[in-house]
Amino acid sequence: MTHSEKDPAARSFSEVAAVASPSGAEENLRQIMDTIPALVHTALPDGNLDFFNKLWLEFIGVPIEQLLGWGWTTSIHSEDVDGIVSKWRACLASGENFECESRVRRADGEYRWMVHRKVPLRDAEGRIVKWFGSSIDIEERKRSEERVLRENLALREEIDSSSMFEEIVGESAPLRDVLAQLARVAPTDSTVLISGETGTGKELIARAIHKRSSRSRRAFVAVNCAAIPPSLIASELFGHEKGAFTGALQRRQGRFELADGGTIFLDEVSELPPETQMALLRVLQEREFERVGGGMSIRTDVRVIAASNRDLNAAVAENTFRADLFYRLNVFPLEMPALRDRRPDIPVLVEYFIHRFAARTGKKIRGVAKSSFDLLTAYDWPGNVRELQNVVERAVIVSDSETLSIDAHWLSGRPPIASLAVGEQPHTLATAERDAIEGALVETKGRVAGPFGAASRLGVPSSTLESKIKALKIDKKRFKPAPTRPSIQRGSL
Repeated sequence: MTHSEKDPAARSFSEVAAVASPSGAEENLRQIMDTIPALVHTALPDGNLDFFNKLWLEFIGVPIEQLLGWGWTTSIHSEDVDGIVSKWRACLASGENFECESRVRRADGEYRWMVHRKVPLRDAEGRIVKWFGSSIDIEERKRSEERVLRENLALREEIDSSSMFEEIVGESAPLRDVLAQLARVAPTDSTVLISGETGTGKELIARAIHKRSSRSRRAFVAVNCAAIPPSLIASELFGHEKGAFTGALQRRQGRFELADGGTIFLDEVSELPPETQMALLRVLQEREFERVGGGMSIRTDVRVIAASNRDLNAAVAENTFRADLFYRLNVFPLEMPALRDRRPDIPVLVEYFIHRFAARTGKKIRGVAKSSFDLLTAYDWPGNVRELQNVVERAVIVSDSETLSIDAHWLSGRPPIASLAVGEQPHTLATAERDAIEGALVETKGRVAGPFGAASRLGVPSSTLESKIKALKIDKKRFKPAPTRPSIQRGSL
């Protein structure tokens, strides 16, 4: 075989230099390419790559013989090969400059995003005699772009999700205790386990923790573990590679990747299947995971907040929940009180929901019928705040007057609790009026007007009640509570 019949991919560097540099200064060309701080390569007119500089070879960690010709494609991520090869062939045919992004396997096995550019060198007749190319590491830029994309996606999901509550509403002692604990744990990165009955507002507390933490500017990603089929939960949390299972047509990022740098809320964590519990334990212990169908570990910086309406101690005893995972999750436990345990908050919540739904429907609701108010405060609320919200919303929708009424048949849960004893009968009409007014002022904390004022409770106009209070010389101020409030921003539970 003559020298000119050699495989183009096997040409010597001297031949490359002779073609690219008519002056024959091959040593200078070699030094320039091997010493510049860039990943440089060259290709022949037919597209075969015939040279990689030292920096390229050190970066990729394989001999040059494995890269020549089209061997370089073995170092490109499998998902990117078709795209870069197709683009390269198109530029060879058109003679246009080449530019394409792909992931390249580094010597340590990690894939890094790079942008590849090639420009043609032409002779006097305009024929391409050489391609000179460079590759630039853009991993940090791609990570920033993906982070913005993840946060935008999480923000859209948060906006689209129909949260029951917009604020934390209430001043009862059990709620104040929860808020005090929340204020202590929020600034830390500790894992939090929120327990409580359905409808008590566990997700709202998780969002409050996130908003008061150093991660508040990053994504908050909520996952309802009970709403996802067990066969798909691992893919939903950790993502999957292309072809990992039937229907996996492309690589997909999981919720942990979406929440990187922020907070992930795992609602109903007790519903996780055993294999996913093990994967979650690894995330908590080692801060890394693998996509379904993948073999590369992915580092993650995510704060985990979990919640369950089940007794996880009992689940551990029944061997349906891993004990080691429970201990990892239960670093800082928070117990959400049931609505029946925070009855002083019911009037405030009812007022909040009336205002909210009346504004939506364009109605004016000025008060609640006394019988309905007594029903709402006496009911046991097995569905907690969520059930209360639904009942008030329904009442506002069907209301045709400025006084809200509640149908007892809407309260389909536990029967109302027994009313408190009325006490001794007053001896005179004046005493009866005073006792009734003062009792209403106690319940309304000195408030006279408004849907939950004493006038509404007694079923009289507020002006009439004000006159009675003045005539009976009742001091309204002594019924108002001291202005002590929790330090945390009020919200809706």
